[in-house]
Order: sequence, then C-alpha cells, then structure tokens
Amino acid sequence: MLGWSTNLFRVAGIQLSLHFSFYLLLGFNAWQGWREAGWAGLWWHSGILVAFFVCVVLHELGHCFAARRYGVGVSRILLLPIGGVAEFDGIPREPRREVVISLAGPTVNFVLSAGLWLALRGLPATEVLPNALPDLAASLEFLLTWNLLMGTFNLVPAFPMDGGRVLRALLAGKMDYVRATFWSATVGKIVAVAGAVAAYFHQPLAILLFLFVFIVGEMEYRGARRRAEEEGHFRLTVERLRAQSLAHGTRPPV
Repeated sequence: MLGWSTNLFRVAGIQLSLHFSFYLLLGFNAWQGWREAGWAGLWWHSGILVAFFVCVVLHELGHCFAARRYGVGVSRILLLPIGGVAEFDGIPREPRREVVISLAGPTVNFVLSAGLWLALRGLPATEVLPNALPDLAASLEFLLTWNLLMGTFNLVPAFPMDGGRVLRALLAGKMDYVRATFWSATVGKIVAVAGAVAAYFHQPLAILLFLFVFIVGEMEYRGARRRAEEEGHFRLTVERLRAQSLAHGTRPPV
C-alpha cells in the first residue's frame, strides 16, 4: 500500500512522494476551512497544512542527511496523513550511528521551534478580532506547538518511531540485533495499545496513528529476523563450500 503514491520532486537528490491518502487529507482540510470562513478559510487551512508538512519533510531530511553521513542511501521520503517516512537502503547496525540518525529528526523540530519562538518575539503585538481567521502570530504559534509535539512524540520509545530506534540501538549493545528489535518492537506495541485506548476517549482519529505504529513495528521485527536468517543461511553455505574445498584440496571460496 505504501507504493500507491505520486512522485513530486527531489530535495537534495531525495525523491519526495505523496501517498494517495494524503489527497483525502488535503480535501477534508480544505472543506473544513470552507465551512468555517469560505474561501479565506479554505486557503488558510490549506496553507497551514502545507506549512506543517514542510516541517515534516525537514524532520525527515534530518534523518536522511545523518544517514548519508554514514554512507546509507536514501530512496525517498513518503508523506502520509499521519506524517512522513524516510526510506533507507539500510540502517547501520552500529548503535551510535543509529542513535545519531534517529535523533537527527527530532533535533530539526526543536531547532525549528526555537526559530519560530524568536520570530514570534520579533512580531509587533496585534489584536485578534473575535471569530476572525488566525493572524500571523497565531499561525506561527500553531507551527511552534506542533513542532514541539512532533519532536517530543517521536522520542517516545515506541518502535518504529525515533525513540524506539534509540531504544533498539541501546539494547543492541547488550544483545543481538534481532532480539533488540524484538524487545523494542514489543515496547512499541504496548505503547501503541495504551495510546489507542487513550485516543478512543479523547481523539478517536489518533487510533490510526497507533495502529500504524503497531503494524510497522511488527513488520520491522519480521524483516530483521528474515535478514538474520538469510545471513545465517549464507554463512552456513559458505562454510560448507569451504569445508568441501579443503577436503578435496582445492582453494576455498573467499
């Protein structure tokens, strides 16, 4: 389903794509703006949504540039209604590198928050009329709040979010990579279930986000286990060929 997307353009050589469901979010958001304040509401709602997802793209680019520093290829950034996903060719199994890559995204959000805070301090005080559309200051405050929320939420140890990847990296220093992935995914599932229960009473739409966390965490663990099994099979095959070569007095494969 992640393949149902539209390619937009490249940023620093990285393909930016929109999932088909993102268009539903754009339409629903524009409709809400139209209901509230006609054309002005439609354009404000659409503009603030685009500005928010610019911050999402910058968050993902933080991950991408950190990954490139360690020689990891990046195929694309996919935007979904619940956020963005940077698709890497692989993740370094050196814990320190995975921690740096994982923390790069939230760091971008906190830097953006600081910049927005400074911009707000430089704005002159304005009076907001009742029932009017938010002014520039209110729009910047919205982006400031959501950047703080984005950066903080991503630090929650719920794999595959950034905090979960940091947890996996820390565990990988004490156990094998697959078991570290299993335990970080398990913690992520517990957090996802608890979050979904809380969302049911306060913000039902957020259940979709926690469902995504639950499913992708399981997919990531299965992928890590499958790769480990393939690597183990490859090593066993090489060892057998090497043993056969030595038994026949031929040069073993390198």
